[in-house]
Amino acid sequence: MSRYENQPVGELAKQLTAGLLRLRKGYIDAAEALARVLQPNLEYPYEFVVYRLTGYRPPRSRPVLPLGGEGLRRDLGRLILDLSDSFDLRAADYDEYAYDTAALARHFRVAVKTIRRWRRRGLIARKLVFEDGKKRIGFLESSVRAFADRRRRAMLRSVRFSQMSDQERADVIRRARRMVSRTGCCLHEVSKRLAARTGRAVETIRYTIRNHDREDPRAAVFPDHDAPLDLRAREVIYRCFLHGVSATALAARFRRGRGSIYRIINEMRARSLRERTIDYVYNPQFDLPGAEEMILGGGDGEAHGEAGPDAGKTPRRPPRVPADLPPYLRSLYEVPLLSREQERRLFRSYNYLKHRADRLRRRLDLNRVRSARLRKIERLLVQADAVKNRIIRSNLRLVVSIAKKHLGGPQTLLELVSDGNLALMRAVEKFDYARGFKFSTYASWAIMKNYARSVPRQRYRFDRLVTGSEETLELAAGMGDYDPHASTLLELRDSLDVVLAQLSRRERSIIVRHFGLHDGGKSQTLEELSRSLGISKERVRQIERKAMQKLRTMLRPVQADLMR
Repeated sequence: MSRYENQPVGELAKQLTAGLLRLRKGYIDAAEALARVLQPNLEYPYEFVVYRLTGYRPPRSRPVLPLGGEGLRRDLGRLILDLSDSFDLRAADYDEYAYDTAALARHFRVAVKTIRRWRRRGLIARKLVFEDGKKRIGFLESSVRAFADRRRRAMLRSVRFSQMSDQERADVIRRARRMVSRTGCCLHEVSKRLAARTGRAVETIRYTIRNHDREDPRAAVFPDHDAPLDLRAREVIYRCFLHGVSATALAARFRRGRGSIYRIINEMRARSLRERTIDYVYNPQFDLPGAEEMILGGGDGEAHGEAGPDAGKTPRRPPRVPADLPPYLRSLYEVPLLSREQERRLFRSYNYLKHRADRLRRRLDLNRVRSARLRKIERLLVQADAVKNRIIRSNLRLVVSIAKKHLGGPQTLLELVSDGNLALMRAVEKFDYARGFKFSTYASWAIMKNYARSVPRQRYRFDRLVTGSEETLELAAGMGDYDPHASTLLELRDSLDVVLAQLSRRERSIIVRHFGLHDGGKSQTLEELSRSLGISKERVRQIERKAMQKLRTMLRPVQADLMR
């Protein structure tokens, strides 16, 4: 079913398509008769349209806004196509000649593309079964005659296109070649200037030049116009456009039409979106019927910071701001905290917006890019970022309160807050609102876990760097490539001073002495530990393995902690 500009006409088309088969041809003929008499600057009642098509006056069950004449005419053309496609309407069913697209193009000596342009301008078409038994687009002779009477000037301009003499074509090519050599204009600009000087249509000039270049490539006016640009050139065009270079300037630089430049830009936008990773927490609600209205319809104000369901409640007392904070951090306490219901709505909207963007992104076709779909995907991602920013702003004071408890090492408060903000952003990406936890609890675990890794590492690097040991300097430099997902012994040593207290006394003693974490800094072998503790070397190894397993468990991602 085609997309209709007026929803009532689309609903009427569905009803007529599902109606009696013997009545559909009458509906089609009535729709064309109505389309011929419509005035584009007038409005028509919906009941009038139904009556003209079916002879039935519908009851006034609900008010329908009047339908504009121009949009109604286009919708009637769509209705005729949909109805004729719903059954086998034969060209022989009419007492007049019916053209298919190719036959009509030959009749007027124009290109098939011109016929398609006439259809967009109001030429009524049907789906007809021709003598060869195949169904295709067809045009009744009366429909063509009615369109010619209404759009005679446009038709004559198109027909005159093919009547250009050989001398005129040669003159167009000569002038185009001279213009390119002097100014370096692109095909679109050359066509536009020559059209103004010769009185021909821009499309006529463009087609003449392109046809000449195809037939005689050695003497082509634009020899490289049909050669596709490589990926590097397309990337340059896209980057230049992003930096403010106009499409007209890019068309002149690469000797392409502006339409070609815009197609390249859209292709690169689509390629960038296809390569982008969109992470979100999926929920089965996202694929339910009416999910968009349910999730965004009532909660869109929440997503943009407007009043939500908690707007009528008594506001909380202003938080007490610590006096020792710098002005930048003090301002964070002006942002109100989120209630549990607000968090749930915001996280649901955030993940749903990214879910929709990801679904649309996966369906992008680089060979047929639609700018409307690109804009929709980009708009969804911008809306998701706006929701994420509100969640982050409402929880920044949580980072400050946790960061203050980790002061005392080489990092300043602002450095700790910056580090904690990154952990907060990662927590927003991974939080599953459907589990029922409050985000502040989840974020607190994530931030403290991050500090459990980063603070000891920074302290270790600082302590080792001040010793002047070359070996330690190399080790500290190598720690810049730290992978938080790997459970190596070196990374576990970075976090031991935070979690060591949770080990048993003997486990802690073995770990500290074996890895040289005591004041002396000298590590002891398993054999030395076994003699000092009075146990076998194998037993020492077992205790150490058990202690290391405890440390790995404690350093797992915070999701595992919350799921227990």
